Amino acid sequence: VNKFKYLGTAVSSDERSLHEIKITVYDQEYFQGRRMEFTASCQNIMECGMENIRSLKVECGAWVGYEHSSFCGQQFVLEKGDYPRFEAYSGSNSYRIERMISFRPICCANHKDSRMIIFEMENMMGRQFEMCDDYPSLQAMGWFNNEVGSMQIQSGAFVCYQYPGYRGHQYIMECDCRGGEYKCYREFGSHAQTPQIQSIRRIQH
Repeated sequence: VNKFKYLGTAVSSDERSLHEIKITVYDQEYFQGRRMEFTASCQNIMECGMENIRSLKVECGAWVGYEHSSFCGQQFVLEKGDYPRFEAYSGSNSYRIERMISFRPICCANHKDSRMIIFEMENMMGRQFEMCDDYPSLQAMGWFNNEVGSMQIQSGAFVCYQYPGYRGHQYIMECDCRGGEYKCYREFGSHAQTPQIQSIRRIQH
């Protein structure tokens, strides 16, 4: 049974080396229409001649897609596999999203060595727990409420979800972004409106 481990002190993050990465995107559903391959970030797919990404295949590595250009808006974790329609990557969000305009690799993803600390309050204050597994319900595992004030990613990368069962808005947390420190919910992502996080899992690579 997964358990939280109470910690008294924080540990610095351990950055990971770049994994082999490759993603293929299509401008039509079910891998039809124009096709483009990428092995690096894309800030705006429209600048490549596509209006939108309607299906994709992740062949190597882990990626994060964004609703808007320049890595803004809703986030979608993209692990190895096929995504024939929007629903395959957007999951259960609070509103229907049929748009992905930018994406980038998650270079530090390491499923076997992912470790983070969540804090009750902003700026790494209050009660804290270390996590190194997948948690479909934080409250069921002993967390105090349905919010996380701040967090520190020590190694690897995680995707945090608004609701239990890996549902709702997604927030990608990486050890090599912001020095692994997310001091308040406004740093979780440009789309973050509240500190509500109720499930967390490691990102596959």
